[in-house]
Amino acid sequence: MGPEKSPGRGLHLGGVRINMRARSILMQIRTTPTETRDQRRQRILELIQHHTIRNQAGLQQRLEEAGLAVNQATLSRDLRDLGVHKGPEGYELPAAASLTQAVSGGSLWHALQAWLLNATAAQNLVVLKTPPSCAQPLALALDRAVRDARALPGLVGTIAGDDTVLAICQDANKARSLVRRLLTQKDGTA
Repeated sequence: MGPEKSPGRGLHLGGVRINMRARSILMQIRTTPTETRDQRRQRILELIQHHTIRNQAGLQQRLEEAGLAVNQATLSRDLRDLGVHKGPEGYELPAAASLTQAVSGGSLWHALQAWLLNATAAQNLVVLKTPPSCAQPLALALDRAVRDARALPGLVGTIAGDDTVLAICQDANKARSLVRRLLTQKDGTA
């Protein structure tokens, strides 16, 4: 015998009544590991910029308070990849880092600072070199910037490997322009 539904009383299956109420259904949005890592790293930068963080335990506690659980090994990797160093007063951002939207241009600026090593145009393509395992976050930042055509005009999209991002542009001129723009932003002259 199949399930029977009686109005206002739930679902009946084999003599067992199952009550389902819309307000008691919990749905969670799943995030990808890259999104979670990028969110965590962005929060790390914000915490270090706005608070004195003296050690990893203190940083780990503040991240947990923000709902971002992280183990010590991952936190160490994040700090290394972000270029954060420990000074006499605690953790410090790289000298040129400023996370305000007006100065930094947002997460693309940070991604370039943290992960871009070199950029080379080849016809309508741009080959971007990163440290090992850093191509994905750089490609994600570039793809997000594509949504704003003024941020990276001519960029169509990206393909990321382990330490290389292939950025596809509309034509060779746009590719050369993208290389100049990314390297200028990285060098801090933008």
